[in-house]
Amino acid sequence: MTLKEEMLFIVKEAIARVMPDEAVVRALKARKFKSGRIFVVAAGKAAWQMAKTAADILGERMDAGVCVTKYDHVKGEIPNFTCYEAGHPVPDENSFRGTQAALDMVSGLACEDTVIFLLSGGGSALFEKPLVSGEELADITEQLLACGANITEMNTIRKRLSAVKGGKFARLCAPAQIYSIVLSDILGDPLDMIASGPAYPDASTCSQAFAIMEKYHLKLSEQALELMGIETPKELDGVETIITGSVCELCQAAAEACRVLGYQPVILTDQLSCEAREAGSFLGAVAKSYQGTKSSLAFVAGGETVVHLTGKGKGGRNQELALAAAGQIAGLEQTAVFSVGSDGTDGPTDAAGGYCDGRTKEVLDEKGIDIYQALVENDAYYALKESDGLIITGPTGTNVNDVAVLLIKR
Repeated sequence: MTLKEEMLFIVKEAIARVMPDEAVVRALKARKFKSGRIFVVAAGKAAWQMAKTAADILGERMDAGVCVTKYDHVKGEIPNFTCYEAGHPVPDENSFRGTQAALDMVSGLACEDTVIFLLSGGGSALFEKPLVSGEELADITEQLLACGANITEMNTIRKRLSAVKGGKFARLCAPAQIYSIVLSDILGDPLDMIASGPAYPDASTCSQAFAIMEKYHLKLSEQALELMGIETPKELDGVETIITGSVCELCQAAAEACRVLGYQPVILTDQLSCEAREAGSFLGAVAKSYQGTKSSLAFVAGGETVVHLTGKGKGGRNQELALAAAGQIAGLEQTAVFSVGSDGTDGPTDAAGGYCDGRTKEVLDEKGIDIYQALVENDAYYALKESDGLIITGPTGTNVNDVAVLLIKR
């Protein structure tokens, strides 16, 4: 197998291990519910997959369901479900429509009723009823994305501008019982931050939100500033939450796939959190240090990097990571770096991530494409497309952060 073929094998095997189907089966198969009605709300990038599995298990026991997921992520009709596709990472009118449909469904419930809440990453944009205008919410989200705020910082702000985030959705379901099954996409699995914690007590505070606002010089309206000072729910009754799937499992699956191919895998971290291009440069530096190895080595790093927008190009954090590594590993034999988002999408593109090897820089030089300039313009997509380095999987149905791998084949 070529390095690129091995990359595709590793990506396929790693993502297969973190699909939500089995997790939902485990959570629901032997579950006993109260005698009342059962409603299902699924929100996030993995919402359709989770909803489909829940519908298969519950059958006629389920009264109705609403699924809100990202565009092009609905793979067919689900019995008793109404599915909505909506905007991500910036919420849009369809996000609001789908969320309102879920709220209408769970209004007026009784204490013997149950709401099964299937939550996955991306829910912060997809499951939303804003307390400010949609235009301002989109503007604030874009400000946070552009300044490189991490997901915890972003969600701390967004909770206070929403009618459903930060435990508020759970209160709207009361007095019904809520059973949440959560697929984690945040390092350390903080339940109040995954999709901004619609059904979990919020640990963040107003003072933290104001500190983030000042740190990134966010521009907020008077209405938004007033909302920032209103505290979120710190206690919730009638809510049970289980968490399943994480970037740790994704890294372990990638490492095992590397071992099958004859590599000695090393998991560097499952807490990667830095600039995407810095992570790429670091993996490139590791590659240089181990060129004298006599054994095939694979270094695995999982997490979620960030991108500072300095240009107007097209790309995503995984693509930037790979392109940044390309300059470092230029000319190295049988060496490759790739990074991929487990959900199959990387930024506002159709790619899941990017791949580079020792020849990538040479190919780009021949085509007059400067790696440094492409990174400055945040145009990794175009550069990788020209070097046949885009990884395209299509929507996967899961979402547990990203994994990057350095391969040194001997």
